[in-house]
Amino acid sequence: MTTDESGKTVLRIEGEMTIYRANDIKQQLLDALGQSANVEIDLSGVSELDTAGLQLLMLSKKIAQANSTEFRLTGHSMAVLEVFELLDMASFFGDQLVIQPSL
Repeated sequence: MTTDESGKTVLRIEGEMTIYRANDIKQQLLDALGQSANVEIDLSGVSELDTAGLQLLMLSKKIAQANSTEFRLTGHSMAVLEVFELLDMASFFGDQLVIQPSL
């Protein structure tokens, strides 16, 4: 987790975002939300996302909204894009996703 000169906290999640790591990732997300009024979650390193991981992202968004924290998801990996598309979650997070068509 890093904080830039503007005060924005960036948390980069690496590897699986699954039930097996949910407790650790939850703590990382809560720490990030507690450090700054501007939080960005970089999902470019996520290799797998299951419903537990998705629930953590949804919880993070709700906590951010309740605390008037600016909250963004960035760098969506293919694993994240697939789940978001399958469950039509982009609108929940307010993400502007560009999914390149398969050739």
